[in-house]
Amino acid sequence: MTTTTGALVEHPATLIARQAIVDSSRTVVGYELFNRSRAPEKHTAASDVLLVFTALSHAGAEDLVGDKLLFVNCTHESLAGGHLELLDPSKIVLGIQPLGHSAAAEAHLRVPMLQSLRQRGFKLSFGHFVLESVYASWLPLADFIKMDLTLLPPQELVIRTQFAQKHSKATLIATKLEEAEQFNTLQNMGISLFQGFWFARPTVVEAKLLAPRQASLLELIGLLRRQASTDELEEVLKKDTGLAFNLLRLINSASFGLQREITSFRQAVLLMGLKKLFRWAALLLAATKNADAPASLGQTAVVRGRLMELLAQEFMTEDEADQAFVTGLFSLLDIMLGIPMPAVLEMIYAPPAVTHALLHHEGPLGDLLTLAKACESSDERAFDTIAEKLQLSSQQINWAHLRALAWSDQVEG
Repeated sequence: MTTTTGALVEHPATLIARQAIVDSSRTVVGYELFNRSRAPEKHTAASDVLLVFTALSHAGAEDLVGDKLLFVNCTHESLAGGHLELLDPSKIVLGIQPLGHSAAAEAHLRVPMLQSLRQRGFKLSFGHFVLESVYASWLPLADFIKMDLTLLPPQELVIRTQFAQKHSKATLIATKLEEAEQFNTLQNMGISLFQGFWFARPTVVEAKLLAPRQASLLELIGLLRRQASTDELEEVLKKDTGLAFNLLRLINSASFGLQREITSFRQAVLLMGLKKLFRWAALLLAATKNADAPASLGQTAVVRGRLMELLAQEFMTEDEADQAFVTGLFSLLDIMLGIPMPAVLEMIYAPPAVTHALLHHEGPLGDLLTLAKACESSDERAFDTIAEKLQLSSQQINWAHLRALAWSDQVEG
């Protein structure tokens, strides 16, 4: 029998550097992300995609994205990537790279793609190269222009700043600012945003992913390719803690852009749609392809969730039974992620009843969680006490437990 699970992936780690971009009052307006796990020459479309995806799916206590603008450097190839469909465009600033020796021939050919990105709501950032005549067709599309203080002598900086202010509506960002005396001068020139060691050095975070089993991911991708029903998709998601956690983490993140929290897998599937869900699953497969996840914790969580759902169906509504399943499935995330449960619950939205159950074992869901743990530990005293409180017979509980065990083994690995 093969079971599905999720486990924290530690190797190979993705090191993500995050550096603040601040205004004149030193208020953070955004963060720029850098991949510190690769050499600069290995900046590819694939590395762009995985950087953004890993940042959004990071399972550590620190939120790499939050509600600030996220500046991400992109290759021109990655600008057409489907991963951008998983993001709220209003939160993302795409860093556009120069074209090098091919600029004169190709710059105007890239304009439709850049226009399309802005029409979708993304903001575009360029280096000061965009002020050169060969990129004249790009300049009206610039939301931000970065002025690299290490590359621009003072007089040239003044000339380029004045040109940018006259010929574009872009907000200017002074980058690599390292000395206090530069600050006032730059403000007087009309530059309003700043980035550099004088304000904040990049902080490096070892990004963690809660990896699903490869068999589960492949099954999900197969179902999506043949446009399976919502019921079939929900069934696979519910049997793998890693899949479930990553999906709810993404769809409830500020970068996804929803106005309400999603707590059920059925809602998540319906809101994302098959196309986006397929892209998400494919990216998750790429990001966790080297994972070798132990099965025990995930198996316990899956059985626990299903047992609680079956028992909840005896005396609760359908929505409450769904919450019972989520409570059980996520009840071991603190151990799987290596962080306290309050920090886990900050990463994924959970209804108050689920939160109280996970933190304090309170309410009917808390009682069901206590009962599920008693079933696992063969604690007869706790079993009898909580079964009596819930008015459930031993026969009901044992039969539900057997059904939960059988259900969790139905996905082939």
